Amino acid sequence: MTTTTAPRLGTALARLLVLAAALLGTLLAGAAPASAHAALTGSDPKDGAVVAAAPKEVGLTFSEQVAMSPDSIRVLDPSGRRADTGEIINMCSGALVKYGVALRAGLPDGTYTVAWQTVSADSHPIAGAFTFSIGAPSATSVSLPDQAPGGGVVGALYGVARYLSYAGFAVLVGGGAFVLLCWPRGAGVRPVQQTVVRGWLALTGATLVMLLLRGPYTGSGKLADVFDLAELQAVLQTKTGAALTSRLLLLGAAALFVAVLFGAYARRTDPKERKDLAFGLGLGGTVVAAGIAGTWALAEHASTGIQPGIAMPVDILHLLAVAAWLGGLTTLLVALYRTPSVERAAVERFSRVAFASVTVLVATGLYQSWRQVGSWSALTDTRYGQLLLVKIGLMAVLVGIAWTSRRWTLRLTERTPRADAEAGAETGQRPGAEKDAQAGAQADPEAQSAEEELEEQALQETLEEVIAEETDPERAAQLARQRTVMAAARRKKDRDADPERTGLRRSVLTEAAVAVVLLAVTTVLTSTEPGRTEEEAARTGTATAGPAAVPDRPVDIRLPFDTGGVDGKGVVQLTLDPGRTGANALHLYVERPNGKPLDVPELKVNLTLEEKGVGPLPVAPDRIQTGHWSASGVQLPLPGEWRIQITVRTSEIDQTTVEKNVRIG
Repeated sequence: MTTTTAPRLGTALARLLVLAAALLGTLLAGAAPASAHAALTGSDPKDGAVVAAAPKEVGLTFSEQVAMSPDSIRVLDPSGRRADTGEIINMCSGALVKYGVALRAGLPDGTYTVAWQTVSADSHPIAGAFTFSIGAPSATSVSLPDQAPGGGVVGALYGVARYLSYAGFAVLVGGGAFVLLCWPRGAGVRPVQQTVVRGWLALTGATLVMLLLRGPYTGSGKLADVFDLAELQAVLQTKTGAALTSRLLLLGAAALFVAVLFGAYARRTDPKERKDLAFGLGLGGTVVAAGIAGTWALAEHASTGIQPGIAMPVDILHLLAVAAWLGGLTTLLVALYRTPSVERAAVERFSRVAFASVTVLVATGLYQSWRQVGSWSALTDTRYGQLLLVKIGLMAVLVGIAWTSRRWTLRLTERTPRADAEAGAETGQRPGAEKDAQAGAQADPEAQSAEEELEEQALQETLEEVIAEETDPERAAQLARQRTVMAAARRKKDRDADPERTGLRRSVLTEAAVAVVLLAVTTVLTSTEPGRTEEEAARTGTATAGPAAVPDRPVDIRLPFDTGGVDGKGVVQLTLDPGRTGANALHLYVERPNGKPLDVPELKVNLTLEEKGVGPLPVAPDRIQTGHWSASGVQLPLPGEWRIQITVRTSEIDQTTVEKNVRIG
């Protein structure tokens, strides 16, 4: 029997894949520093604040829900020792997402460091640190790790696994859809079977790796902690751990789908039985594919932010459309290079499937872009928006190349019977397909002549092999190698003789290379802070709002002033206790720049809630002693963003007004 080898993809494919891999590496390398989805929008005390007395707790406000552990917030004194009790306090109220940690009693004056690390609602680790001082700033010996959460070797491995999971999902789902919808005969073609099975293996392996790396990825960042069973158990109790576990269970069902598709379905010859089995596989495969896509939607961007009830099904549709297009494209590429007998009708059917997928991608992508970006400025000024523009550009390029592929498809010619016969022998097609090809050859005298020539050549080669084996085994091996080379040359000649099919191969190859980069950009987008969140965090960070007040936590603000006269410079400290709606006690402390009390002739306070049209409400505090003024029963009727204006008069003609916004819970 003559041994044949599959044709090589050529240097053009190698160059394209190297370029795609380089771009992928660049994108993934630049993704880690921006892997923050929830954002710290406020703290109490604020970063750099100097408070007169030690607070009872430290509070952090976030832009979205986060998962807290006992060590998520650590407060370190100037010498680096823990100054907190380790007790995480839930201060959330309505839409306000705030957590704190209780401080130990009797803390000395000095600068304290607050280091925090947690996991945002869309599964990505975030961390940061800031300082505040009690009494007066001091030197501190606290040193924090330079590595960002989710970075280092663990972060790189997790990013690669994330990319492979998307790629595996696309090949698994898109390859199965390509066989069922476009090329049923491909169910019996070995290269196509291998492609889909490798997609399943890639997705399963990547999911297992992500599950093992999840603990160190969101925690210590140490690769050795992969084998920490306690950490793995903690991961399984999280939303992301549950999603990854569910994905593994669904992949078990997907393995059954693949076994039936390439087993019972490929062997069916009765048209009715084949049609019924295809319907069952299509229905079951759609359910399993949607379930696997749902494991991303339930644990990442779609599950948090605005309109999650709409965003999650839209995200599932988006992922399925990506898989049908890019996964089908990969399978078509394999079919064109490894099985040159793929029919024109199959390529045309895939063209229609790809068009429908692109339509769904555009519709769902527009909604996702609005939801994650929210404004034109975020589209151009944030990393997420810029990556989204790159993705849109790649999509446009991909659609343009697909249009070229469609033009080649319309010009395809039918393959010669000899090429079909060789392709069938190479790919292990069912005997019925070979008989159909023979029947077609008999109907055409020229084709029949080609068949007879092929048979005569095969018979001559067989006789030569028998004679050589009886006389010289080395000669037999040499003849076998020659036949392999000749068979490959014949296949190449047949391919080159069909310029339309060659053009289609090249355009699909280029399309697949662009798709590799597009998938990389998509992977980076899933680990980048959405533009809407980044803009909201920036607005909150640059606003004049003070600490977000919660029940039983006083508002404590310090404002510098300068009236321009003698002793006109100083700091006024305002405390509003308990810092909530209803009656509050107000205390004002006026200090010189050196921290000593400053006696001033008059202090006045006005409170205004502009969003509700309340105020200004005047408050006339009483002088208690030098530098200390007080008022009791200060009423704040409604919660919201209150503007506190303090007028300081240091002489008969010298006065100034300073103000600050605070949120009253």
